[in-house]
This record gives sequence, structure tokens and C-alpha cells, in this order.
Amino acid sequence: MKLLNGSAPSALAAAALALSLAACGSKEGGNTTAPSGAPVAAVAAPAGTTWADTVAATPDGGFRMGNPDAPVKVTEFASYTCSHCADFSKQSAEELREMVNSGKVSFELRNYVRDPLDMTMALLARCSGPGPFFPLSEQFFANQPAMFEKVQAMGEGPYQAAMAAPPQQRFVSLATSTGLLEFAMQRGIAQDQGKQCLADSAAAEKLASSVQTATEKYNISGTPTLLINDSVVENATTWEVLRTKLKEAGV
Repeated sequence: MKLLNGSAPSALAAAALALSLAACGSKEGGNTTAPSGAPVAAVAAPAGTTWADTVAATPDGGFRMGNPDAPVKVTEFASYTCSHCADFSKQSAEELREMVNSGKVSFELRNYVRDPLDMTMALLARCSGPGPFFPLSEQFFANQPAMFEKVQAMGEGPYQAAMAAPPQQRFVSLATSTGLLEFAMQRGIAQDQGKQCLADSAAAEKLASSVQTATEKYNISGTPTLLINDSVVENATTWEVLRTKLKEAGV
């Protein structure tokens, strides 16, 4: 099923179908690698809380988990339809949360939307705000193989019909036909709420615009792209590589 090609009568459709030419797992260079230095001191979370449960939206359009003043700030540009991003999510989740809970590290996930399915999941993951964002993201990544299987099995017809719908209906139709809306509903998003988020053309356009901005600022050529303290970590698409860089940074 072709997800990045096609044409449609609106600016949103064009943005959704040609958001980025970035590949999944292809990363060529970057700005600078992770900083090196002395061991970073742990910082206790406020009483009765954990840093991993402290989640907030960021000015750059992502969601940050952890100490907002953490000396080591990790950012991931990720696509829900990228298998390497799914691998990173699975491999990093437990250990990264431990690092976040130390107060030494914060972790921000920014949606790098590459295709209409990706946009559909991004709108749903962001639908209920900061709190559920990371659990929903991890579950979308974990469900990726089953989602792809279902999309392939349903054939081109429902997909093309969804893409031909008016902008406010496009992602609602795609989420319904692929089972993604039901998947989100099973995880606490009410049907009406999900449909409202999927119909939010302004939110979709903002996500599409953020991809262009990020591509230009960080020279992104693939996902995941990982930053430490706002600098791209070169040749890093796996948790193993990032973990090494974090150790070098004193975590």
C-alpha cells in the first residue's frame, strides 16, 4: 500500500500525503554528538510523585517526560509507522524510565509524521493530552505489525476512499477502517473524543508544518532521530547506541 504518494484537493491532503521524504532508520550525520563530562547528580522528584509520571507538552510540539530542569535532555523524532522507532520504543522503555526517574534525564518525544497512517495515530496519541501520551505511543508502536497486517489485508479500496474524503473526515475514515479508532477506544479514548481529534484539521496541519521545521533545523533524513541537549547524536537509531552516549554524558 502506497502511503507517501497521491494527490488530493486540499492543502491538508497534500501535507498528509507528502509530509516528508525521510526514511525509517536512515540517518546521515547530524550536528554534534552527546556531551561528555563528570557524573550527573540525581535529583529527587517532588514528594508523592515520580519523574516518569511528570509529563508536559513542550513549546516545540512534543511531550516531555521527567524533570524539566534535567541536565541531560533527550529528544526523539519518531514515526509510528517506522519499524526502527518501534524497536527503539521496545528496547528503551524500561531503562529509559529508570534514567528519567533519577532526575538526571528528561525524554521528549516529537511526532515526525511521514504518512497518513502515522498522522492518524499521532492525532489519537495526542488526543487526551500529556498524561496518556507515552503509554499510547508505546502501545501504537507495539501494535505496529498487527496494524500493518490489517491495512494490507483490507486492500487499497478503503484506504483510497478515506484519502478522497473531505479533510475533516479523512483521518476519521482511515482510523475507522484500519481499526485504529477502536484500538484507541480500548485504551480510554471515547469514540466522540477520538473522532473530534481526528477531524481537527488545524492540529494535522500543525504537525505537518512541524515536520518541515524539524527537517530544516536538524537536517533529519530518517527516523528515529535522537538529540541530546538539542544536538543530533550521529549514527544513532538504536537504544544501545544512545545508552552509550548517555553514559558518556555522565548519566
